[in-house]
Amino acid sequence: MIEIPAKYFSPKDIMKSGQCFRWYEENGSISVPAFGKKLEMVLEGDHILLNTSKEDFDLIWRDYLDLDFDYGKIEKLVREYGDDHLKEAYRLGKGIRILKQDPWEIIVSFLVSQNNNISRISGSVEAMSEKAGIPLEGGTGFSFPDPFKIDPTFFEDKSLGLGYRVPYLTHICEYVQNNPGWIESLKRLEYEDLYEELLKRKGIGPKVANCICLFGFHKTEAFPIDTHVKSLLDKYYPGGFDHERYKGVAGIIQQYLFYYEIK
Repeated sequence: MIEIPAKYFSPKDIMKSGQCFRWYEENGSISVPAFGKKLEMVLEGDHILLNTSKEDFDLIWRDYLDLDFDYGKIEKLVREYGDDHLKEAYRLGKGIRILKQDPWEIIVSFLVSQNNNISRISGSVEAMSEKAGIPLEGGTGFSFPDPFKIDPTFFEDKSLGLGYRVPYLTHICEYVQNNPGWIESLKRLEYEDLYEELLKRKGIGPKVANCICLFGFHKTEAFPIDTHVKSLLDKYYPGGFDHERYKGVAGIIQQYLFYYEIK
């Protein structure tokens, strides 16, 4: 069991923030399947208990949960330079962190996310895992399918609820299989080059590309704009959002604004 401070870290808020689709609340704890393992988190007072070994914490969960980033710097930035609306949004969502998730799972998840809602996205992603994943180590559930262990036609299964997104998913699976070093090569790119490379793939437009950059490659300068974000920008920032003020962390700021809007 590992204990960490709850300041700047709220599992429930992260679970509902739209960046992850397989976090679940079970018997008072938050269950997190990632990288073939399962983590359970419980809030106790001003600390969070992580049901994991020190070895797995150091190898997987510390990085996955972005625990080494100083989110206190974001609080200072918001307090010193933030507008009134952002300060209000921050108070609601200050426990949100940008997870360092598996890029393949994020690419698939956000292709599925187009014209979709969080509940349906989660249902499709979980169905994929149950049908083609492997049992998680240390818990119930399944890993997300390995792109090299499924046939691209897997996505045609109507029970997955993927609809018109099937050709996009088939294409990306075939592309990854034919270019096995592609995802690793993306990790070495700077944000602008990563964004442009993702746009080359069928079905990936600006919003999805930025979501993949932010949630799959931890490019915190990425600022995804979906219908919710477009609405709040029109409402609260009609003169334009000041990206320069939040240079390098605009994606984190976006999460506070987005979470406030959907709540």
